[in-house]
Amino acid sequence: MFEGKLATLGGLVAAAVLGVSLPACAQPLFRNFNPYGESRGAANPPVARYVTSIGSRSFIFDRAAVAPDALLKFDDDSEVWVLEPSPAPGGGKIYRNDAGDRVLQVTSLGGLTLYIGAPDGVPVSILGDAEELLPPPVTPPDAMLLRAVQAAARAGRASQHQITFTTSQMPPQATPIFLESFSIAADAIVKLSRQKQAKAFLARLDTVQFTAGSRPDVTINGSTMVITLAPGKGFAGRPSSNRIMKACLKR
Repeated sequence: MFEGKLATLGGLVAAAVLGVSLPACAQPLFRNFNPYGESRGAANPPVARYVTSIGSRSFIFDRAAVAPDALLKFDDDSEVWVLEPSPAPGGGKIYRNDAGDRVLQVTSLGGLTLYIGAPDGVPVSILGDAEELLPPPVTPPDAMLLRAVQAAARAGRASQHQITFTTSQMPPQATPIFLESFSIAADAIVKLSRQKQAKAFLARLDTVQFTAGSRPDVTINGSTMVITLAPGKGFAGRPSSNRIMKACLKR
């Protein structure tokens, strides 16, 4: 079980293996390409790589996960998004992230439209099959320390002051989701640092606490942000960077 502090913005900090503090501070050929994102009459595979018709941003869309969740990961971003479907007007499905944002829409004919970074939507087309998105393996303590230090450095540079990451009750089998959450929290802080309305919040934030619970959550208590993780739920057991950001911007 890991316990202790993950200090940010201080460079590398030595840490013992257990019970101590960690520092925190070629495009493939297009297949069936259609500029309107429609693959009429063609059933898309449960896991495939797609590309936007504008900007050529590619991603994996994985519907092989246990219902009701689907997964999405951009090739240029490490975060895996957990999406939940709901019925769309005229048939098809709308997929939203855990912050309620519309991310993807799939028509009844199999056409896809991506809404991340494009409020009006960008059509996408299939590139080909892809590997199923799987959580990372259990991480050795020394590798976890290194990844925590890397995440801390990004958060520290963005906030321009020391922020402490703390965690407790982390059994070895839960390290993948905790490790992911360190990186996601750092990503959220970096994104918040680019928003003027978040400056006051970041100035007073001094602790990010990671804890295990029955469901993922983000709460703010004064200068502390508490990120609750549900390790048994896999990718769905941690809040996304968007959900973290929304919680922070409400304060």
